[in-house]
Amino acid sequence: MSNRFELGRPAWGKRRLKDFLLQMDNRICADCGSPDPKWASANIGVFICLKCCGVHRSLGTHISKVLSVALDDWSEDEIDAMIEVGGNASANSIYEAFIPEGISKPRPDSNHDERSRFIRSKYELQEFLKPSLRISSMSSGRSMKQSSFSRRIMDSFRSSNSSQKLDGMVEFIGMLKVKVVKGTNLAIRDMLSSDPYIILKLGEQTVQTSVIRSNLNPIWNEELMLSVPQQYGSLKLQVYDHDTFSADDIMGEAEIDLQPLITSAMAFGDPGMFGNMQIGKWLKSHDNALIEDSTVNIVGGKVKQDISLKLQNVESGEIYIELEWMPLDQ
Repeated sequence: MSNRFELGRPAWGKRRLKDFLLQMDNRICADCGSPDPKWASANIGVFICLKCCGVHRSLGTHISKVLSVALDDWSEDEIDAMIEVGGNASANSIYEAFIPEGISKPRPDSNHDERSRFIRSKYELQEFLKPSLRISSMSSGRSMKQSSFSRRIMDSFRSSNSSQKLDGMVEFIGMLKVKVVKGTNLAIRDMLSSDPYIILKLGEQTVQTSVIRSNLNPIWNEELMLSVPQQYGSLKLQVYDHDTFSADDIMGEAEIDLQPLITSAMAFGDPGMFGNMQIGKWLKSHDNALIEDSTVNIVGGKVKQDISLKLQNVESGEIYIELEWMPLDQ
């Protein structure tokens, strides 16, 4: 029975919810990566920002029941359901399992239309779910309880062999914050310049920077978030020239070996226990894109890595990025 909190229980229940919100992957919006989300879809099990919250409300409560973390009353069952899903990274491993190439998650500064298209595709149309988890009988919202849509997906997910690995559904082990700092001496793809942007790919996930107009030495200083699966492989970086009336032109690419960062971070555990120090290194060689050796360091209680890359398969161009490892258990 889903009763509202009894006398003496609200503070305890809200504390559980707020403690859960402090989990690392829950500190950014599940849909666009905005920091410090204050809203949640109680039946889907994700924390979301104010801008994405508006799109979720438009889906209807049979798909997404939106509640404020701080202002709304939560039932114990609703809090239990949120915690049972496991957080934003766990939910995204299901709802974003198969994002097609060419489709990118919205960013914190994305407009309403971009958010709406992605969120509707993700939850209402179920386009990124594994096919066996998709629900075909969605037309009558009245015939479903508010929680039944996401509950059926989650039940199907758990019963599908509890085997995320066998079915290509992998668990996430942490979050990767990628700060795309700048590019220098990029290739010309228009008459005299280019309109560059960067796409990052990790597994089935794709994120993208903004477009910098008419600039061969762009400065982005943009932070992008990616969930890191157990079998994470390399981080793929591609630079493109944005064209309005034709296909975007490639301006080079590079692969980033994440193993030095992640292995070093896991070996040291809680970086907050250590002072600033070097804990690992990715060495420059003839078969990678490094301009110079890249060290992994603990800086201010965080595991970080600065990387300078010479773009491959292009006449010129360098990209500078910063990585930060964010474990899920913090």
